[in-house]
Amino acid sequence: MPREVALADALVPGLLLVFLACLLALWGIDILAGRYGLYRHVWHPSLFRVAVFFVLFGAAGLLLYP
Repeated sequence: MPREVALADALVPGLLLVFLACLLALWGIDILAGRYGLYRHVWHPSLFRVAVFFVLFGAAGLLLYP
């Protein structure tokens, strides 16, 4: 994957696309967890959301940029 991506003649970091993809994945996970009541088992849902995002973003970043 290239380090920079050209979007409308502007170079943006490649990790920006990974960041946006992780936000979409977190949004989907958040909807599913809320619908099935999984947040009842979590001490602090906001911290859980941040932790899940860090795990997703870190894993995707390490997979794409070894």
